[in-house]
Amino acid sequence: MARHGGRGWNSKVLGAALGVTLLAAGASVWTAQADAIGGTSRKANTSATPGSAVKPVAVTIVHASDKGARGVNITIDDGPDPVWTPQVLDVLREFGVKATFCMVGTQAQAHPDLVKRVVAAGHRLCDHSVSHDTTMDKKSETYQSQEILDAERMITQASGGVRPMYYRAPGGAFTPYSRKLAASRGMRPLGWNVDSKDFERPGADAIVATVERELPGGPTVLFHDAGGDRSQTVEALRRVLPWLKEQGYSFGFPVR
Repeated sequence: MARHGGRGWNSKVLGAALGVTLLAAGASVWTAQADAIGGTSRKANTSATPGSAVKPVAVTIVHASDKGARGVNITIDDGPDPVWTPQVLDVLREFGVKATFCMVGTQAQAHPDLVKRVVAAGHRLCDHSVSHDTTMDKKSETYQSQEILDAERMITQASGGVRPMYYRAPGGAFTPYSRKLAASRGMRPLGWNVDSKDFERPGADAIVATVERELPGGPTVLFHDAGGDRSQTVEALRRVLPWLKEQGYSFGFPVR
């Protein structure tokens, strides 16, 4: 798997994290179902969300679609973003497509209204770590735990109590430990088959061509709704989604 974003994107998120955490400490109101995040502490909270049972899932990285051989999983990474996520949601609604949104913890904490909107539209949530560190696989297990579990809590709180169903390591930086930890929390490790390359902004034509070329290799397609100007992604989705329908594909979710 390619490593998207690198240190530039990671630095943006880390910079945002401090401001968001300070704001959240004074202004955020969490639902009764979720644990509060205390100040700027990075100590992971391993307790289950009150009132919701956590059922472990398989530790293997999933790519398959619950729609079978002609199924496609649309996955959207790095948001939510106040500019681009609403536009992506509008395109998905226009074509009647459900997707899996892999959210960065600090982004979810900053934009809980968008997390709730994603859930209300019938899409699924995925934990994409707190700070989008694509070198997580080189860090300690304590660090990995903090990144995964703190993001899980942030997303659950922002959604109003809806838990992430998957965990996607930033840049595919999975480790045996991170996969086992996520699976123990009911989050299936999620990979991808088709890297649309939209993060590089090669143009909508190139993004569409990449999806069409690589789709025979597997059903899970990677797009982004944050980390920069995603207008090319929005345009590419507007063209790819009807094309997939014309080819006889149906849209589903990664199996769990």
